[in-house]
Amino acid sequence: MPGASELARRVSIMNANWVAGGDGEDGSFHIMVVTEDGEKHVMSPSPASTAALVALARADTVLVWDPADRTLIAANIVGRMAWTNTPSS
Repeated sequence: MPGASELARRVSIMNANWVAGGDGEDGSFHIMVVTEDGEKHVMSPSPASTAALVALARADTVLVWDPADRTLIAANIVGRMAWTNTPSS
């Protein structure tokens, strides 16, 4: 994939857990992504970032996790990248 390390893999599963905070607090989110090679990666984004991640995951995008620099790449937001036409294994 252009611009990513050789460790970058498509996301096959994304789960979110929310831990309640005290009254009036946002609480905290934990996101787990599982890549096509079965590797699990966990991140703890802010509530606002979690909302954006959920929106990207529900859109018609292809998500790729690059563990080399902890980057989640969303492809096909507009248009279609040729490499995304190959199904994930």
